[in-house]
Amino acid sequence: MADKNITTIGFEKQIWDAACVLRGNIDASEYKSVVLGLIFLKYISDRFEIKYQELVDEGDGFEEDWDEYVAENIFFVPENARWSVISAAAHTPEIGTVIDDAMRSIEKENSRLKDILPKNFARPELDKRRLGEVVDLFTNIQMIEHGNSKDILGRTYEYCLSKFAEQEGKLAGEFYTPSCVVRTLVEVLQPYNGRVYDPCCGSGGMFVQSSKFIENHGGNIKSISVYGQDSNPTTWKMAQMNLAIRGIEADLGKFNADTFFNDCHPQLKADFIMANEAVICGLTPEKACNFKEFAA
Repeated sequence: MADKNITTIGFEKQIWDAACVLRGNIDASEYKSVVLGLIFLKYISDRFEIKYQELVDEGDGFEEDWDEYVAENIFFVPENARWSVISAAAHTPEIGTVIDDAMRSIEKENSRLKDILPKNFARPELDKRRLGEVVDLFTNIQMIEHGNSKDILGRTYEYCLSKFAEQEGKLAGEFYTPSCVVRTLVEVLQPYNGRVYDPCCGSGGMFVQSSKFIENHGGNIKSISVYGQDSNPTTWKMAQMNLAIRGIEADLGKFNADTFFNDCHPQLKADFIMANEAVICGLTPEKACNFKEFAA
């Protein structure tokens, strides 16, 4: 276990170093979505390629069968969205457009990701030479080699989010809560089963830690139902991506919205309510039913 942790830390730093190639070209708040979008794209492409090769080796001609992937909770990646295509375009002026088209194709094939993935890589202010260099760095990192687990991207997400938070200072609180705080909340609440609700869910860290808590205690992740929302559209999308890659089913509302002014779950009676600030005090009594409460 210790060796795996050491490998993971080195791997996460590799990803962050790749992200830093864009530093100086755009603000941290801007390239956050670029880097996390590429991490997501590279990881699902790696997972797809592993399964694709298995199906090719079986020789039954099912390698392009959507159902073969979905049955194993693997996102189907259309041909134009596979990393080999993106890598081949890394040093062309069209690299941004190629990535945007890849994101659109993936959303079309995977309804859960509809209107979630970032599609702003072709914008003029994003230096295409530097973007191509980041693609090259990701090409040389086989993410799946560092653990055939849904959690590997999540750990990378958390590491990069913490680094982005350092750069953005106090404003980062809207999308990132330190993992030690989140773990404390979850350990106090002990959400083994029932409805778990976060009225300002950020990038979904509370839900991820809840699922880890259940797994670490021999429980079943299907024993909880996850609900939440967030007012920031970029953060809301990050949460959707973070939870999707881990296979956590969640209802975060049909769109981003402020809990106080546009409650996406007005009829919800939650067993556990978690928040990293005093927002929980503004909830109506009807919102909570048989829940433990703890706020940082």
